[in-house]
Amino acid sequence: MVRVLVSACLLGEKVRYNGGDAASTDAVLRQWTAEGRVVTFCPEVAGGLGVPRPPAEVMDGRGGVAVLEGRARIATRDGSDVTMAFLAGAEPALEAARAQNVRVALLKEGSPSCGSHRINDGSFTGRRIEGRGVTAALLERHGIRVFSEEEIDLAASYVDGLERTTS
Repeated sequence: MVRVLVSACLLGEKVRYNGGDAASTDAVLRQWTAEGRVVTFCPEVAGGLGVPRPPAEVMDGRGGVAVLEGRARIATRDGSDVTMAFLAGAEPALEAARAQNVRVALLKEGSPSCGSHRINDGSFTGRRIEGRGVTAALLERHGIRVFSEEEIDLAASYVDGLERTTS
């Protein structure tokens, strides 16, 4: 069975920066959970950030790859550098994925950790730009295919394809 790492907030855990969740009611996600293929993870909490916490963004619109390479940082609106917490959360996400033989991740779009296509631009204005979050970039770098919650059907097709080629 192909295992899927899923952002904890998408499963209803109240781990988002504002103390809320982003629970998905999608039937595919419910099915995956019932099948026991879901590995739940929140990299921001794993990195030591509290709930609630100040919103944070990747500065200068550089994205998670630049953070992993030390060319960008993540900060809160008041300028506090929280880069190390985001990096500290990305590593155990990768470790959990490897330990559970995860090949696919379904992560929260827009997050500085989990965004797979779009993140905020670092201006704290809500403006989104193309880019990946730190955890999404690290997982992709290590061969784990990352999808957003907006792509559950595409992720399901990918999982089905993997299972057909391995059975």
